[in-house]
Amino acid sequence: MDNQKHDTFSRVLIIDDDRLLTEMLSDTIKKMGHDVSYVHTIKRGLSEASKNNYDVIFLDVGLPDGSGLDVLDEFKNVASAPEIIIFTANGDPLGAEMAIEGGAWDYIEKPTSLNHMMLPLKRALKYREAKKMRRPQLVLKRDKIIGNGAPIKACLDRVVEASYSNGSVLITGETGTGKELFALAIHENSGRKDKPFVTVDCASLTESLVESILFGHEKGAYTGAHSRREGLVKQANKGTLFLDEIGELPLTIQKSFLRVLNERRFRPLGAKEEEESDFRLIAATNRDLETMSKEGVFRDDLLYRIRAFTINLPPLRERLDDLEELVKYHVDRICKRDNLETKELSNDFLDKLALYKWPGNVRELVAALDRAVGTALREPVVYTRHLPNNIRVKISQASLRAAAYRDTGKGRTPTLQEIREAAMERAERDYLQELMTREKRELKRVGDISGLSKSRLYELISKYKIERKI
Repeated sequence: MDNQKHDTFSRVLIIDDDRLLTEMLSDTIKKMGHDVSYVHTIKRGLSEASKNNYDVIFLDVGLPDGSGLDVLDEFKNVASAPEIIIFTANGDPLGAEMAIEGGAWDYIEKPTSLNHMMLPLKRALKYREAKKMRRPQLVLKRDKIIGNGAPIKACLDRVVEASYSNGSVLITGETGTGKELFALAIHENSGRKDKPFVTVDCASLTESLVESILFGHEKGAYTGAHSRREGLVKQANKGTLFLDEIGELPLTIQKSFLRVLNERRFRPLGAKEEEESDFRLIAATNRDLETMSKEGVFRDDLLYRIRAFTINLPPLRERLDDLEELVKYHVDRICKRDNLETKELSNDFLDKLALYKWPGNVRELVAALDRAVGTALREPVVYTRHLPNNIRVKISQASLRAAAYRDTGKGRTPTLQEIREAAMERAERDYLQELMTREKRELKRVGDISGLSKSRLYELISKYKIERKI
């Protein structure tokens, strides 16, 4: 690896097994005045990117130890959150789609001229420099957002960006990942922090009452309207309106709300005059709105309008570096809440917790810790036996799989993360192979049943080399 150090404008990492191209590209970038390093495998690339702060990474698709597309998220989530430029010798529209949807800066087909390859680099570096220059220092308020791993840091960077804007924000992520906490953090770090933060649970809105709840009503507007009621949109005036689970908003209301979002004007039920509300919208969902839009159950014009900024929260299983901090914070909080002496954790408690996949994410973890502390009421130490039985069963099963993995004669004991990843990959591959066969490889049906977005489904099919045609 070439790793010369200079006091230069930026740092670039090239990951490609084409040594001639790598050296030519490296020489060109050095002549531009930048510090450049290069490696030839994914493993070396991840090691290098995690140890040093790079601004841009050139990442090849076809590498000796795998596809760059499969590890795009891992490179994006290193501490410096670099811009990723994908290049490949085999141009593929699906690959381009996966790269862009995965957050790559650009997707380039080889062979091409060095000038063509330098253009996206120059643009990416200009973008990063402008972002640094225009962002004032902010002491981020992040109450109850626990963790400092790379995935969470990347999300907090987006919180900072969103806090300086009044644009709409869409927060996505699985159930229990903390979407409302991030919405509140954006509000509390924005210029609207002293104004109302109004939460709307779209999943609980009935179609018959949703307009009244959102827009309000006059006395006598309908049977049972005994007095005038101010809607939540009006209550959010000058503040933030948080639409939780916006994917559940009835289709009949989406058109009305789009107009309100565009004009900040609305008419309460039974009113003669329109009213105004200067609110900032933050929406959250655990659903794939892109797919819902294509299926006609979520308006595409509304989708475009609500995602000026997007924040994709990682599941707990992808942020195990934060597990210890999360567990200790919540155990101490629960003990204080219940007037208990601070409890210690058994030596293997965290290791055991890391074996579980946490489908309910941080919310499930907190509930499990609440149960564990309560069960260990008069004991000074919390053990795994204090956890709920359903979680203990899953942990035991994962431990057995880990023991079997160790006995395969690989010559070393794998890391806990390797064990988890191997077990997850086997389960994913077996599930998708069976589902593809059963559904005769109808990708839309497979996506609907599995709950996977199109890009994620294509990514897994490519990763496990599953046949797409009968």
